[in-house]
Amino acid sequence: MSYTNKPVPEEIKRWNWGAFMFNIIWGFGNKSYLPLLALVPLLNLVWIFVCGIKGNEWAWKSGDYDSVETFMKVQETWNRAGFIYFIISIVMAVLFFIFFFTTMMAMIATSASHNY
Repeated sequence: MSYTNKPVPEEIKRWNWGAFMFNIIWGFGNKSYLPLLALVPLLNLVWIFVCGIKGNEWAWKSGDYDSVETFMKVQETWNRAGFIYFIISIVMAVLFFIFFFTTMMAMIATSASHNY
């Protein structure tokens, strides 16, 4: 990993959905290996947020970008994919909990009706 000391432009210092949701894959794709710390149990619960916050800075420092515009175009693809995956994950979690609680309530109702 070869981070440069080049200054990070202010417009790059923003949230990166790709680094948040795909931290390890994103890290390899951007030559930034700090996201590998997301493999550490318990630390990963915090580290994914660090990746989302610092990802653009890490990618800028480890990449060979000729302009901020080029960098932002590359990261926009990651951001779009990460945000869509985040939304799908939330929807799937909500559907899971609805299914789980509905099933549990049906089991309780069936059990209660058999006890009388």
